[in-house]
Amino acid sequence: MRDELLDPHSLPDDEEPRLPAERDGSAVGDGPSLRPRDLDEFVGQAELKARLRIILEAARRRGQAVDHLLFAGPPGLGKTTLAGIVATEMGVDLHVTSGPTLERAGDLAAILTKLGDGDVLFIDEIHRLSRTVEEVLYPAVEDFQLDIVLGKGPAARSIRLDLPRFTLVGATTRTGLITGPLRDRFGLVARLDFYEASDLQSIVARAAGILATPIDEAGSAEIARRSRGTPRIANRLLRRVRDYAEVEADGYVTSEVASAGLEMFGVDDLGLDKVDRAVLHALCDLFGGGPVGLSTLAIAVAEPTETVEDVYEPFLIQQGLLMRTPRGRVATPAAWRHIGLIPPPAAQAAESSLFDLDDDEPRR
Repeated sequence: MRDELLDPHSLPDDEEPRLPAERDGSAVGDGPSLRPRDLDEFVGQAELKARLRIILEAARRRGQAVDHLLFAGPPGLGKTTLAGIVATEMGVDLHVTSGPTLERAGDLAAILTKLGDGDVLFIDEIHRLSRTVEEVLYPAVEDFQLDIVLGKGPAARSIRLDLPRFTLVGATTRTGLITGPLRDRFGLVARLDFYEASDLQSIVARAAGILATPIDEAGSAEIARRSRGTPRIANRLLRRVRDYAEVEADGYVTSEVASAGLEMFGVDDLGLDKVDRAVLHALCDLFGGGPVGLSTLAIAVAEPTETVEDVYEPFLIQQGLLMRTPRGRVATPAAWRHIGLIPPPAAQAAESSLFDLDDDEPRR
């Protein structure tokens, strides 16, 4: 490990080790940031907000750093935003990195030695930390100490450095891939749920105000309805509708303008995009509704199997358009109707059989 990690301030200004990634919550690009800065601005996740508010207030009253936090859930629900809110509410600095960028123990040590008292270290995709880096993280988060090995071979010696009390905030989309010892070191493990349409409508209205985009209630409701329960998607669709309104309309977003703009960019009534519909068309048109294997379906839509399984299938399953069975993927009657086709009798019979069980018959 490099000697400068023992005293990073001893380096010249142009040689000070830098974090692999560090952000202050500012916007990326030339547009304004749509991220809320405190809990009062954060919309949705009421239960999590209530618990987080208590944890932050208790830490402020004790004058201590916040306990370590782990946020889990699908992408785009606000895990990174909540990490920034924790830092803002506590009046400390936020240091941001991600699991894949921390390849060696020295990478993590360089970050830990730059933390101040009470600072927040946010590690995105924390489940992708290597085992070596994770072993260094254990004493850091539990005892606030960093073990460093100097030299190699018989002359090597280990020293332990004291770290300031900091708050580790981890984010993951795959909770099951986090090892038990790491998960148990977090004081709060919280899962973020998909947002209700009413919450998304409030998010769209707030973002429209920041972007100086005039929009009515029906317009924000139309965008929220097609946003898949995800604020990140809602903000992205709002930007595209804003572009459409400025070019094809008078700049004012109504329900009709929002609907036309979303159709222009390939987002239908259920929020499905081009690839989502391609999956349904492949299932119904090419394979008669299935069952069909994942790899065959992925080849049919020219997407990697991991992308189909992790990105597109979950929402199709949530909407009742696709089923995973032991024999393969099967399109539901709702999928046939959504793409304008008549479900075959076999699919209709399968759908009706789900609701024809006698009350006394055991369900499997």
